[in-house]
Amino acid sequence: MSYIMINIGSNLGNRRLNLSRAMRAVGDEFGDFEMSHVVESAPWGFDSTNSFLNVGITFHTDLAPEEVLVRLQKIESSVAMAACAPEAASTSHRDATGGYIDRYIDIDIIFIDRQIIDTPTLKVPHPHLAGRRFFLEPLEELTPGWTHPVTGLTAAEMIASLPPETPTEN
Repeated sequence: MSYIMINIGSNLGNRRLNLSRAMRAVGDEFGDFEMSHVVESAPWGFDSTNSFLNVGITFHTDLAPEEVLVRLQKIESSVAMAACAPEAASTSHRDATGGYIDRYIDIDIIFIDRQIIDTPTLKVPHPHLAGRRFFLEPLEELTPGWTHPVTGLTAAEMIASLPPETPTEN
């Protein structure tokens, strides 16, 4: 049985409802889970006026990693459809040039135990884990003893290496 952490994010529509729908679907699909506090953050890797809400989720499953990915992608599609965004249900979270864009829901696999997976469709641990505070804070909360299988760093150590946050203007 594998121990998995995912991160669910939303920056379009009713963000809290989108997260709630995704978490309900994760529970229906994978069973019991634990969730972190909600982290609000500016978009990462692109400009937008829409901030993200993110939550970390951990659960156990006997499914193969690729099957977990397929099921999470189906959840993304169903949540986008429920958000009255049928065009978002079958599109990527990237634009035609490969850049990130706003999205109703985004589910990323953060880790699967201490496995290292590098296939064309799945990269675990998440390749940008060490640079995203909205991944690291929930990771530290839910699994403070987990260490990155490549770097050996804990979430707290990765957070400590991030640049200080810039206060936002109101």
